[in-house]
Amino acid sequence: MVDIPKTQKAVVFETNGGPLEYKEIPVPEPKANEILINVKYSGVCHTDLHAWKGDWPLPTKLPLVGGHEGAGEVVAIGKNVKGWKIGDLAGVKWLNGSCLSCEFCQKSNESNCPDADLSGYTHDGSFQQYATADAVQAARIPFGTDLAEVAPILCAGITVYKALKTAQLEAGQWVAVSGAGGGLGSLAIQYAKAMGYRVVAIDGGEEKGEFCKSLGAETYVDFTKSSDIVKDVVAATNGGPHGAINVSVSEKAIAQSCEYVRACGTVVLVGLPAGAQVVTPVFSAVVKSISIRGSYVGNRADSAEAIDFFARGLIKCPIKVVGLSELPKIYELMEAGKIIGRYVVDTSK
Repeated sequence: MVDIPKTQKAVVFETNGGPLEYKEIPVPEPKANEILINVKYSGVCHTDLHAWKGDWPLPTKLPLVGGHEGAGEVVAIGKNVKGWKIGDLAGVKWLNGSCLSCEFCQKSNESNCPDADLSGYTHDGSFQQYATADAVQAARIPFGTDLAEVAPILCAGITVYKALKTAQLEAGQWVAVSGAGGGLGSLAIQYAKAMGYRVVAIDGGEEKGEFCKSLGAETYVDFTKSSDIVKDVVAATNGGPHGAINVSVSEKAIAQSCEYVRACGTVVLVGLPAGAQVVTPVFSAVVKSISIRGSYVGNRADSAEAIDFFARGLIKCPIKVVGLSELPKIYELMEAGKIIGRYVVDTSK
């Protein structure tokens, strides 16, 4: 048996946009279908900022413990759970649970389930030392895995891997990653390279340019220096990328991707800037025969595949580890757009 405390440290907010409080709260008890995970590390995602602000049309539960990239160890198992044992390594994902019986779940689109339960949004997440997750949806992490480095894979990695699959590219084709220097973008570059694609990274500043190239981007377009992003991306890819992955939160960048993508190419929407619209000329979209597709988080198979890429050493997470108590400072950096790579919080500090 594992000795489980009655209370734990967590970061909680009572109201959207209210104080992010680092304090003691009770350790949750797993329901019959859940496992309890002793979260060692949790990645910090831009979605956590939206959950805190409450600026998406889907309301959060309140009070809320945010976070949905938690990696740790199973310490308790619900009475109806099978296939897990104490000591297994497990991950808290964005999709905490789904009904498994609706048409979306039956077709492996669990994330589109109308009754989906979301970690760090409708379900207390991984910015705490102990978190619950539906045993069916919890991520399985191989023994020996670095839990700090795998944490961002549980949302950022799975999300960009699913987006790249959604683009339906072939090996050797070009893919543009807009917002390439951030947490999602830095992983998208690596997954794209591992899948055999050529990457043009788009972001701002020389530091991000060097960072993107170090991860495998073949070329870099700096929007702070370019006088014509569309022209420069088309030139860099000899006619435009075959796919564009929009992980930035810029409405303008999304519109530009519809312009520079190659004829018959696919624009994939991933980032969720609050209130943004996709604006592109219908004539151009029709004549070029482009596709514009939304890509949400991956299903269980996508998750397992994304984790496997990491476990085989093909993906490296450029992370900065700080204590859970420092989480409010990270939110400030996200608001200011000053994040390079991915922050991970150590729940023991």
